[in-house]
Amino acid sequence: MTAPIAREPRRTLPIVIDELAERFNDGPALVSPEATLNYGQLAAYCARYARWAVAEGLRPGDTVGLMMGNCAHYMATWLGLTRAGISVALLNTQLRGAVLAHCIRIVAPKLMIVGSQYCDTVPDARTLLDPGMPWWAHGAGAHELPRVDLAVEQVPSSALTDTEIARPSIDDRALFIYTSGTTGLPKAANVSHFRVMQWSHWFAGMMATGPTDRMYDCLPLYHSVGGVVATGATLVGGGTVILRERFSARDFWRDVVEERCTLFQYIGELCRYLVATPANAHEALHSLRLCCGNGLRGEVWEEFQRRFRIPQILEYYASTEGNFSLYNCEGKAGAIGRIPPFLKHRMPVEIVRFDQETETPTRDAAGHCARCDVNETGEAIGALPSGDDTQLARFEGYADATATSKKILHNVFVAGDAWYRTGDLMRRDEQGFFYFVDRVGDTFRWKGENVSAAEVSGIVAACPGVSDAAVYGVQVPGTEGRAGMAAIVTRPGFDLKLFRDHLSLRLPDYARPVFVRIVPAMQLTGTFKLSKQSLMTDGFDPARASAVYIEDRAREAYVELDGAIYAQLQAGALKL
Repeated sequence: MTAPIAREPRRTLPIVIDELAERFNDGPALVSPEATLNYGQLAAYCARYARWAVAEGLRPGDTVGLMMGNCAHYMATWLGLTRAGISVALLNTQLRGAVLAHCIRIVAPKLMIVGSQYCDTVPDARTLLDPGMPWWAHGAGAHELPRVDLAVEQVPSSALTDTEIARPSIDDRALFIYTSGTTGLPKAANVSHFRVMQWSHWFAGMMATGPTDRMYDCLPLYHSVGGVVATGATLVGGGTVILRERFSARDFWRDVVEERCTLFQYIGELCRYLVATPANAHEALHSLRLCCGNGLRGEVWEEFQRRFRIPQILEYYASTEGNFSLYNCEGKAGAIGRIPPFLKHRMPVEIVRFDQETETPTRDAAGHCARCDVNETGEAIGALPSGDDTQLARFEGYADATATSKKILHNVFVAGDAWYRTGDLMRRDEQGFFYFVDRVGDTFRWKGENVSAAEVSGIVAACPGVSDAAVYGVQVPGTEGRAGMAAIVTRPGFDLKLFRDHLSLRLPDYARPVFVRIVPAMQLTGTFKLSKQSLMTDGFDPARASAVYIEDRAREAYVELDGAIYAQLQAGALKL
């Protein structure tokens, strides 16, 4: 599936959509509650958006920011813009204020497109940006912005010719997709047309997608998994993508059955939620043949597959900016994949010993890294290509060149070699299966998202009445990843309700600390860095730490965590 990509450097995904429109013109491509686009309509909107962009003065290499919810027209928008050689920055719809402004600023867009439902959430960010940058809205609503959805309807929908708008190359950038990384604010990862094609076709081959397949996709379209992998892999096979704005454990099986879905793109947390729901009649009536995703823990995997009679689970490991992926094609519960012997020469991946103090791979006397032994935890790294072999395992980096350079290790095993740092701790067993252990540094995963402790800590510390803050992840029985916990030093007048209101306005749900601990002072290291180890050891146990609070989502408040609540958490009986 992927072999022809490099041989046809002007055949990008928008061009593939044109080809698919000729084969499956009336076949449904993207289905969402507000609209359904068949393949012919999707290709027509791609042409319209490309022509509209050129008429607005946009040129190849320019960037457009896109902040829209999950809908059929989301993909049509970025496909059309990228057909004109424009890079599209897929912005997280949960971001607000200074963080949103940062994400926009680092990609320097010439124009912004915002879904009408988000028009009332962007004014704070707009005040921090260039006042001359045009903003367009997609959809009706209480806003005064010009509507791009109306404008494109006035543009011809006929197929584009290369003389009208030249095709971009697979080496050109198609998207910016944001990733938290290991520290600081979100980074914008460069995603070329090659990678878009590679992800779409590789996963199409892995899932054997075809015209009768219907993919259930409730993951955010601004993510690489929900917005490129699940959609692209289904479309290139001629199938249908069923889009939902969000995941609902209560409605999931009814929706999957009614939509006749054969595929489901998951993150592990979604499967855990489904396993925790009471039995219902619809769960036995589905037509799923395969579930594809990442982060599915072994114990949840086995129960999920048994209870819901899932024929095949395709677990994999990948990252937006990473230069390699791992696939568990053999269904080994808990593993994120392994590299078969016949592919090892094309995908060199190693796990190297890691120093938790310096948060870097360890070096020997000669300055080289050491490979981990079987079942020893270390950082996973991927070899960067050299010479003419630059396509398969290249690292395309970020909009920020400094951030890019920090992800590359030099002279790892021999002088002159270069490897990409994943920032992920893994281990490999005797059979060669890889297992995810944790994220390097302060970043932790919660509800399928990477949470930057540094970013959250800065927002926590900015709250009135807080003089110092430390943010870290703590393990909670029965959940995946680590829940956020903030230790804070407070001043007179600190108000816990105002504190929560402050965080709710500035942080997405997954990044808001689940636990808060009020401490008299922070412990510092000899180099005046925050020492979190004792805080992480104490966790949220009220027997070890006083003044610990837990967020009660129903009451929209932090409440004191007592022995009874702690016992429920330890028993896995309290949903977070």
